Amino acid sequence: MKPKNIKILLVDDEPDILEIVGYNLKNEGYGVFTAKNGLEGVEVAKKIVPHLILMDVMMPEMDGIEACEKIRKIKGMENVIIAFFTARGEDYSQLAGFDAGADDYITKPVKPKILISKVKALLRRLKNQEKEDEIITVGAITVNREQYIVTINGSDISLPRKEFELLSLLISKPGKVFKRENILDKVWGNGVVVGDRTIDVHIRKLREKIGNEYFKTVKGVGYKFISLES
Repeated sequence: MKPKNIKILLVDDEPDILEIVGYNLKNEGYGVFTAKNGLEGVEVAKKIVPHLILMDVMMPEMDGIEACEKIRKIKGMENVIIAFFTARGEDYSQLAGFDAGADDYITKPVKPKILISKVKALLRRLKNQEKEDEIITVGAITVNREQYIVTINGSDISLPRKEFELLSLLISKPGKVFKRENILDKVWGNGVVVGDRTIDVHIRKLREKIGNEYFKTVKGVGYKFISLES
């Protein structure tokens, strides 16, 4: 996809950030849209359905965490890439962002070249998503990657984005042990700093929602999905 066909939404309450970041992205040929708070960001996202959203966390009207959660619930925006563009780098803030459905974090201030490189890396995920099989069925579980729907015994269940992507990765190759570093790379992205506890928390939530028997811990290595039909 050519840059001119890619829509990027910037959501930040600092006019200087919107101007500087927007300027650099426009120079790369991207279509850039802006919003000054989370509430406005949700409305703009509905209208344009962007490919990528760069969003601050601390904003008036509606913060980035809540805005991200609302955007993830909008039909047709399940695959939009969302990165929090913020000066806050605390672990709790990042965990809250990932739980809300964010894909990555970009800490500001950031040099223009690094920003553009990060944006290009994020957008490459869209290409990877297009190459993946859209629907995976293993026993009683079906994962529809295009619609972000998980079905168990004919009933749909709702999963936050990261839980969905983690399940999607593990179920793609039943029986295969996915190492922790590979899980972090595939689900959270290379360069994103999250601890092993983050993976454990998401696995625990999947066990509660899907069934403990489907997930096996390989101590010191990682996790694998167990097909009960085999």
